[in-house]
Amino acid sequence: MSAFFMVFISLLNPLQVDVTMANCLGFRPPSTSVATVFRSPVLSSAAVLPPSSSASCCFSISCNLQSNQTKAFEVPRRNLMALILSSCIFSQIEGNAAFAQQSVEFREFIDTFDGYSFNYPKNWIQVRGANADIFFRDPFVLDENLSVEVSSPSSSSYKSVEDLGPPEEAGKKVLRQYLTEFMSTRLGVRRESSILSTSSRIADDGKMYYQIEVNIKSYASNNELAVMPQDRVVRKEWDRRYLSVLGVENNQLYELRLQVPENVFVEEENDLRRVMDSFRVNKLSA
Repeated sequence: MSAFFMVFISLLNPLQVDVTMANCLGFRPPSTSVATVFRSPVLSSAAVLPPSSSASCCFSISCNLQSNQTKAFEVPRRNLMALILSSCIFSQIEGNAAFAQQSVEFREFIDTFDGYSFNYPKNWIQVRGANADIFFRDPFVLDENLSVEVSSPSSSSYKSVEDLGPPEEAGKKVLRQYLTEFMSTRLGVRRESSILSTSSRIADDGKMYYQIEVNIKSYASNNELAVMPQDRVVRKEWDRRYLSVLGVENNQLYELRLQVPENVFVEEENDLRRVMDSFRVNKLSA
């Protein structure tokens, strides 16, 4: 830290710095302590750095302030400050980029009783008591979560996910289900929704899965009881993306659900798609 401070002082003031290294044992008595002294025309007096008793070598720094002598290192103060600020900014950017590139660790969840499995981010926590077969959520982004819904074996007899029709028809059913669940009795609440994509894929287990992506926005008035329309200002409450993966096994319909705010989805899309691609439905043993 002291070396950086001395270099910083030398940059602020055009100084010639001569550094002489002397072996404490060879040239000075062991009891002699050495302090580093530097002077600056900006400071009212000389600055003295305290001696270090554990140092194996002693440094004597003499600063020549004669204006007619050659300056070893000279940087205008305005340019110096710009250099320091730009260095700090680029260091911060590089640190953020390295943090963003860190790979997310995943953990596998296997439900042998109901017959499904998937991978989820290792830092997500399980929430018990939620109205789902299983529920995980991000510990920091509370609106980001994962759940699995399984149809009742007594009231369903699915043979394939194609029983839902093509992916486009299945997407409409999924969206209607979401809107029904988010139905509100509050005055002035309005929902906007759209189907973003529908697709089907054959996984490595040989089964077909449907993938549905929808967007739902919720708007509400800040004063729903106001008489005058100008007093009922509508604002957006939330903007979320819902990702669903549908599969059929054991005559049941399985649905993996992911909920994430749209602004978070942009940052975590690759990780969320890894969760979707990992979803499998498994045959239960008799």
